[in-house]
Amino acid sequence: MDLSKILVVSGKPDIYELISQTKSGAIVESLADKKRCPVFKTDRISSLNEISIFTTEKEKPLAEVMQDIFRKEDGKKLTFEIRKAPNADLFAYFKEVLPNYDTEHVHASDVKKVLLWYNLLVDAGKIDLEEPETENKEEEKAE
Repeated sequence: MDLSKILVVSGKPDIYELISQTKSGAIVESLADKKRCPVFKTDRISSLNEISIFTTEKEKPLAEVMQDIFRKEDGKKLTFEIRKAPNADLFAYFKEVLPNYDTEHVHASDVKKVLLWYNLLVDAGKIDLEEPETENKEEEKAE
């Protein structure tokens, strides 16, 4: 699963797919409503590939967390109302998916974002269980 072209733009509520790059920034499309808008070099932009969740051992990439949720839900969207769910319910669900998440550093707002993003990614067909090719795997194939 490649989330490198799925972006979070600081100050904007949705997640976006990179459509094209321009001299001054990029054109992105919201995964929620499919509207396109420009983002600029001055905006704080992060790829979902760059985001990780704190655990008690080490950080876990967001793509792996999304795949864990995808497996748990059999590829379907979450059925409960994420925005209205009590924090205790959100944390209980997240603990089922990522039992060793760091309770000191992962907040309810983080869990809500991850779960909302998951639903958007499922709707857009952006989640799969394929492992991304790494240089090590390519080297093993060459030998």
